[in-house]
Amino acid sequence: MNFKKLITIIVSGVMLLSLSGCVNQHPDSKNNSSNSEKNRLVATSVSISQICDKLDIDLVGICESSNELPKRYENVTKVGMPMNPDLEILKSLNPDYVISPTTLKNDLEPKYSSSGIDSLFLNLKSLEGMYASISDLGEKFGKEEQAKKLVDEFNTFMEDYKSKNAGKQQPKVLILMGLPGSYIVATESSYVGNLVNLAGGINVYSDGDGQEFLSVNTEDMKSKEPDIILRTAHALPEQVKKMFADEFEKNDIWKHFKAVENGRVYDLDASLFNMSANFRYTEALQQLQGILYNE
Repeated sequence: MNFKKLITIIVSGVMLLSLSGCVNQHPDSKNNSSNSEKNRLVATSVSISQICDKLDIDLVGICESSNELPKRYENVTKVGMPMNPDLEILKSLNPDYVISPTTLKNDLEPKYSSSGIDSLFLNLKSLEGMYASISDLGEKFGKEEQAKKLVDEFNTFMEDYKSKNAGKQQPKVLILMGLPGSYIVATESSYVGNLVNLAGGINVYSDGDGQEFLSVNTEDMKSKEPDIILRTAHALPEQVKKMFADEFEKNDIWKHFKAVENGRVYDLDASLFNMSANFRYTEALQQLQGILYNE
């Protein structure tokens, strides 16, 4: 399958749900506000709604999702799915800013601009990017205290987490991301790749030139000889899990991977290992701790 087409499918499916923070604060001439209550804000992804909730920021619009949204926004106007928010509804809300993830910037920014809607895009491709975004939002909307608390909690957790792995042998890891019938490789530039990196794993496809995902043949994967193979899904996880099981059983090349021979192939919890950084990272990293180091 064409790689660009596959990425489009993945993003469309998943959004039902590097250290730059807020980017594209359009227009630049708009001054920051010291009080979020004076701003009419819309969050178009689940992760962003969770960030706003943690920062005690009110919203006038929120995305639709099958995933759980913060209860404080249960009566807030729904603006459509993350990949394709309803521009007419957005305009009717007269927002000061619509806040979306950078993974959708290329698709959404032209639409927002042509509709006269001002936007902010948050880097949620890594935990570092998410917390930089949190700091930026806190400063912009007068929630510095809440933002600092969240950042301090993250730094404290990571300092303790990394200390547990200091001096341990770092396993080489291959990360496969799948949809029913297709799978690609996740690099360090993806959120799952970021989690593996923070856990101390060495991604065998670390150099993706900034791309989150790569289309790679199994012969090239075999040449990398990973110690561990991680498999996850961005949509329909049960179907993807079955697809991976069939692929590894029927495609003979997998039997020659040392990771397969040694029983080091793991299906990750797709609710923890998805497209955007979120506050369930502690669970994800603890799961990786057990996988990477047999703990």
